[in-house]
Amino acid sequence: MSATPISVKGVLINQDRVLLLLNERDEWDLPGGRPDAGEDHRAALQREVREETGLAVTIGSALDEHLFEVLPGRFVRILPFACRLVGGSDVVLSHEHLGTRWLPLGELGETIAGHRLPACYLEAIRQAIDQPLSPSARVV
Repeated sequence: MSATPISVKGVLINQDRVLLLLNERDEWDLPGGRPDAGEDHRAALQREVREETGLAVTIGSALDEHLFEVLPGRFVRILPFACRLVGGSDVVLSHEHLGTRWLPLGELGETIAGHRLPACYLEAIRQAIDQPLSPSARVV
């Protein structure tokens, strides 16, 4: 029996907008991915966000984890974290995604511009909105 794979995801909110990436399943995704063997989850998330978007972030609070059925019968454990931008917000999209969008928080929903936003990501975004930024994640 193999362990359920882990994917760290960043909820990056900047100027009342959240960063979404369009994946190959035609769904909105949060930046992130799988940690390398022995890699700290926060370090992995900083690396993945930089690789996928070209953005630098600080990693804040851990949000509630979810078991996500990516494909029928294929599950991934999603470990989301609240993130804050360090520097500019211009995304340099990697080959891993088809598109990007800084979505105004007032437009959050299960479907955005004709693409599904999985419920576990929507819940993580809502949780990040409700959580104050932890002092350890503040950028001065």
